Amino acid sequence: MLGQIGVVGVAVMGRNLILNMADHGFRVTVGNRTVSKVNDFLAEAKASEKSWDKLLGSESLEDFVAKLERPRKIMLMVQAGSAVDAFIEQLLPLLEPGDCIIDGGNSLFSDTTRRVRYLQPKGILFLGVGVSGGEEGARMGPSLMPGGDAKAWPLVKEIFQAISAKTTDGEACCDWVGPEGAGHFVKMVHNGIEYGDMQLICEAYQFMRDGLGMNYAEMQETFAEWNKGELDSYLIEITADILSRESNGKHTVEWVLDTAGQKGTGKWTGINALELGIPLTLIGEAVFARYISSMKEERVEAAEHFRRSIVPINDGRARKDVLEDLRLALLASKIVSYAQGYMLMRQAAKEYNWELNYGGIALMWRGGCIIRSVFLGKIKEAFDKNPQLSNLLLAPYFSDKVKGAQTGWRRVVAASAGAGIPVPTLSSALSFFDSYSSGWLPANLLQAQRDYFGSHTYERVDQPRGKFFHTDWIGTGEESPA
Repeated sequence: MLGQIGVVGVAVMGRNLILNMADHGFRVTVGNRTVSKVNDFLAEAKASEKSWDKLLGSESLEDFVAKLERPRKIMLMVQAGSAVDAFIEQLLPLLEPGDCIIDGGNSLFSDTTRRVRYLQPKGILFLGVGVSGGEEGARMGPSLMPGGDAKAWPLVKEIFQAISAKTTDGEACCDWVGPEGAGHFVKMVHNGIEYGDMQLICEAYQFMRDGLGMNYAEMQETFAEWNKGELDSYLIEITADILSRESNGKHTVEWVLDTAGQKGTGKWTGINALELGIPLTLIGEAVFARYISSMKEERVEAAEHFRRSIVPINDGRARKDVLEDLRLALLASKIVSYAQGYMLMRQAAKEYNWELNYGGIALMWRGGCIIRSVFLGKIKEAFDKNPQLSNLLLAPYFSDKVKGAQTGWRRVVAASAGAGIPVPTLSSALSFFDSYSSGWLPANLLQAQRDYFGSHTYERVDQPRGKFFHTDWIGTGEESPA
């Protein structure tokens, strides 16, 4: 018996994907750098899994490759970076033209592009597949975002679409994304949006806790109620669950130190946005919020130095009305976050000559992944109706929601500033919206400054775009065409 696909790596994500594949009837050859871990995994599977007989062990990389059907399909579930390149080099002498290597880690999209180009002349197909959903998703059905060499997609399509999450309509949350690093790019943007969503929820939590003085039961009830409507999502759902948990006489979340970690994908999203000239302000602020949270000792020192206190929010209105403002602010900011993410993907498609299916991407995110939500169905509908949509904010559904949220959104940001509650993503989302929807911005003064000190020239409001002028600001004051 030979495996229909092989997976290298039996850490949590790898083993859960292996079991998922086996549960769907696929024979899987299992490999790992430390052979004893393969044996331990197979022993555990035999003791507890009905589909254990679909699993084949291997004693070496050579044995692993020999136990695979041709063309071989090998999925690497190893740490992103040099480990992927090392395994590729070890595999190359053992493979034949037409075989396929799949990277299922959180690799930087440009590394995937490099690997596709490196392997193509050797006849080896390469896929970079974004995998989202964490441990549970890998086991029960993740969101999968495959990109790379298009010739490889037919080889793995049946397997990947079978093991992926499904929408309520039964559609697989997995489809072809695009060439080279497109799959990992879309996963990177997914993770950036995830950073934004999580930080927005945290700001709403602090607004309730410190601004409104709500207890944990009240906050849990609020998030649970929000999860029944437009904000219905995995992250809102788990927030309500987290706030309900108690341990050692306190709510469990109170035992958690207020410093957030990260693995770099949010940072990559921000860096790429800067490189492509896209104002990814909300996601950038979410990354910076994690950075400042990590400065715990310095923050404690600053808190003692300034002895600043948060002023309770009380504008004379009923709490339920203030919470409705907060819900609207969260919804509108979430729309801005996705709008910015889609702006980045659209620009990347132009820059890297990709053809991305934006509605299809929303479908891939509908289930299995961390940002899965009812909200994504509206994004798919928007792009299905208008594939050339330039910005989500201009789609009728999202436009109406943002218009309806404006008053409450502004009240929340203003109240937070007055109370001393930091809301970097809620406020940056509002500033982005105000800038994006402004027909005039003070950049005319900025460009005049640039021309004053550096002769950088400027365009005129009464002349065609692309025609530049320069003023002799410190001399005659005369203007001349550049």
